[in-house]
Amino acid sequence: MSSNTTYLQMFSTVSAAGELRLELVEKAIPKPEASQVLVRIEATPINPSDQGVMFGMSDIGAGKSSGAGKNAVFTAPVSEQGLRVMKARVGQTLAVGNEGAGTVVATGTSELAQSLAGKIVAVMGGSMYGQYRCVEAAACLPLLAGHTAKDGASCFVNPLTALCMIETMKLEGHSALVHTAAASNLGQMLVRICQADGVALVNIVRSEQQAKLLRDMGAKYAVNSSKDSFMTDLTDAIHATGATLAFDATGGGMLASNILSCMEAAAARTPGAYSIYGSVKHKQVYLYGGLDTSVTTLNRGYGMAWGVGGWVLPNFLAKAGMEVAARLRTRVAKELKTNFASHYTNEISLTEALQADTVRQYYAKHTGEKYLICPQR
Repeated sequence: MSSNTTYLQMFSTVSAAGELRLELVEKAIPKPEASQVLVRIEATPINPSDQGVMFGMSDIGAGKSSGAGKNAVFTAPVSEQGLRVMKARVGQTLAVGNEGAGTVVATGTSELAQSLAGKIVAVMGGSMYGQYRCVEAAACLPLLAGHTAKDGASCFVNPLTALCMIETMKLEGHSALVHTAAASNLGQMLVRICQADGVALVNIVRSEQQAKLLRDMGAKYAVNSSKDSFMTDLTDAIHATGATLAFDATGGGMLASNILSCMEAAAARTPGAYSIYGSVKHKQVYLYGGLDTSVTTLNRGYGMAWGVGGWVLPNFLAKAGMEVAARLRTRVAKELKTNFASHYTNEISLTEALQADTVRQYYAKHTGEKYLICPQR
């Protein structure tokens, strides 16, 4: 372990005056307790869920950076409406970063903790945008030989989200899936594991380029929402697969409603007893992201057997239980360089992550783009 006694950690604060402040704070390197390990964080991704904590409802376009090195700061204004939405976090200093990976450099006295000494592990649990993180040994996912911290940095959020979508499908009695923003890193993972598991998947993308990307991967159904024939194409794909469950990463606008309409139209193609309440098979759309921040609009032209709700990975894992979580984590470790491989657009330091121009680049959330923070740089 380094002889240094302090490390840098990124924090986000929203003030009552309407300013978002993202900065690095110098903290003392903690000593692991008996059941804990100290991980030197070497790679940690910027996920959309991280950006919600980093920036909240601030105006990134008007954001500015100042200072250099460990004194770098990014600030951005927050509107009165934004302050109302974020009332519960005003004045709180929040550590940033959901997941990451690195080397265990110190351990507690427990057998499990000591068994991880010197190993590269993936960790989820917050405060990952820092140079060190003290965590419970039981929360670590040891990587297999030959895997690096960069390989394992995105071990949890995207892989477990994709796997838990399939688990949700099975648990709720559906037989196929619809997924939006399907050309993303997560979407490509879902394509690969659905192929491996024999699950029919309908992918919704925004361009022909994205559709071609997925088809080249072997995706059978890649529907372009920008085409005039979108609703017909989506209905055809849903009819062919029998999909009655969708996961929507956009959250706003008409997309969830359009998916339900196409599910109902697909069901109507199969002869059956007429009912004024529509098809009897339950149709469900889960909103698990907020790429579209506009109002979610539902036209309700799809009978009465439907639902729209929120879906969050930690909540589902808590519901599924430890045995399911352990099984899924083991699979991720085994398939880390195949089905669950992540690809990064750029690698940046903690300081670079606070530069206004860089912030605007990764905040844009372009499909397929993903930034990796390397805290030791």
